[in-house]
Amino acid sequence: MTITTAITTVTTTATKTGPALDTVHLLPQTRQLRALHTIIRDRHADPERFVTTSGRIIRRLIETALDLLPYEPFDVQTPVGRTYHGLRPATGICGVSVLRAGESMEHELRVMSPGVRIGKILIQRDKVTKLPRLYYSALPADIDRRSVLLLDPMLATGGTALAAVEVLLGHGVAVDDIVFVTLLSAPEGIDAVHARHPNLRIVTSAIEERLNENAYMIPGIGDFGDRYFGTDVTR
Repeated sequence: MTITTAITTVTTTATKTGPALDTVHLLPQTRQLRALHTIIRDRHADPERFVTTSGRIIRRLIETALDLLPYEPFDVQTPVGRTYHGLRPATGICGVSVLRAGESMEHELRVMSPGVRIGKILIQRDKVTKLPRLYYSALPADIDRRSVLLLDPMLATGGTALAAVEVLLGHGVAVDDIVFVTLLSAPEGIDAVHARHPNLRIVTSAIEERLNENAYMIPGIGDFGDRYFGTDVTR
């Protein structure tokens, strides 16, 4: 499947073993969302405003991701003595952030899911082989029985995302129980991830034009982690 910049709705991927599945969930490209992106993409954006505005977008992403998780019927009594036939999560939820940039997404998840467990994965590209290398992971012992939101604001080449998914699979998590939540996605990264895991669901707020020769997204946002945590050496 080739992802193009014309995507404005959910992308459908057909598999050989089953019916088509909705795998790419792009936030509605409203004028307000474009205004928020205008702020965080501005190279001269104030650091505090960059963090606040990013948080607003991240909250929308996590709300969308939570809606993809399984729910079960749950009735409650209202203050007027009537029964409301509601829903509650059918499984436990776990967030897993890809260090360091993924930590920027943890706060909004904790606000919406108080008490949620958070795992950590540190993956960096080897300077010699240029391949992603796992340096550290700390995950809940029962993660294989939970729905997992994999948090990383950037999906560029897809190498880090694939390595993180492999870590989760190694701990017994099923691909169908993972939702990858990312702020920006490159078409090349989406294609790379779905070439290996076509059923992996991705929630993103923007699909970029392409990667440049240095694997930076175009039009891009720069190094999200550096800008969010105030370690941008260019400032």
